[in-house]
Amino acid sequence: MKAVICPKYGPPEVLELRDVAKPIPKDNEICIKVHATTVHIGDTKLRGLKPGLGPVKDFLFKPLMRIIVGFNGPRKKILGMDLAGEIESIGNKVSKFKVGDPVFASTALNFGAYAEYCCLPEDGAIAIKPGNISFEEAAPISNGGLTALLNLRKAKIQKGQKVLIYGASGSVGTYAVQLAKYFETDVTAICSKANLEMVKALGADKMIDYTQTDFTQNGETYDIIFDAVGKIENAKRKKSLTPSGVYMDVLDLSSNFKLIAEDLNILKNLFEAGKLKTVIDKRYPLSEIVEAHRYVDQGHKKGHVIVYFD
Repeated sequence: MKAVICPKYGPPEVLELRDVAKPIPKDNEICIKVHATTVHIGDTKLRGLKPGLGPVKDFLFKPLMRIIVGFNGPRKKILGMDLAGEIESIGNKVSKFKVGDPVFASTALNFGAYAEYCCLPEDGAIAIKPGNISFEEAAPISNGGLTALLNLRKAKIQKGQKVLIYGASGSVGTYAVQLAKYFETDVTAICSKANLEMVKALGADKMIDYTQTDFTQNGETYDIIFDAVGKIENAKRKKSLTPSGVYMDVLDLSSNFKLIAEDLNILKNLFEAGKLKTVIDKRYPLSEIVEAHRYVDQGHKKGHVIVYFD
């Protein structure tokens, strides 16, 4: 099968499209024929061994991450953190899924989605794809959508609250805006001027261009501030919170959650009810994975960058 290999850390050009052995599912695994995946920021950070995978001091980041994920290059050579596709085969003990099921799934830090086939345990973060959207639209849900849902849930989001989403035009932020509106809150979206109309269309009640306005100086306070890109300065993180307000940072390791299929099914139902949609910025075939990584490295993507399989 075709797969993208990351043999060493470095710029996008280190990625190589190779022929590798097709995986065989274990007794408790399903083998998915991948139709779409994404270039997630986590993939680019790992590929380049760049800070941004968690609250690790810059001077400690590289030596610590080399110990955790591989010294000269990633131990998991095939990157890719989320996918959507069809089940091609199943292990002998699999009971939740059958061959031919359309699914979407998170591979999380096991990676492996940059390949024509990927094996995952049936009790992992896997769910049947929403019937009203494409594989490309489904692929990001298990990462960006699930991250947004779990952070807002941990913040104990409630109807009528004032919620600020920082980085509202990104992969997590676009879902967070929609979910916050689903929970009937008043949403302020922070992004660049070019994306203000997009986040308004997603349901934001107020929009702020971060290049022109510092939200901590506008006199407003919020019940939840969700930094969906991990870029709010430490000194500003709690400045605009109400006395009982909650600050959530997408990069805070203490905010990591167990990814479970039940939560994917919640998102599936919201998609099928027309409450959520996926924002896609660009699409690339697997053969152009280097170009896709170059684009994401620029730091200006809107929503998601999709990689599809010919």
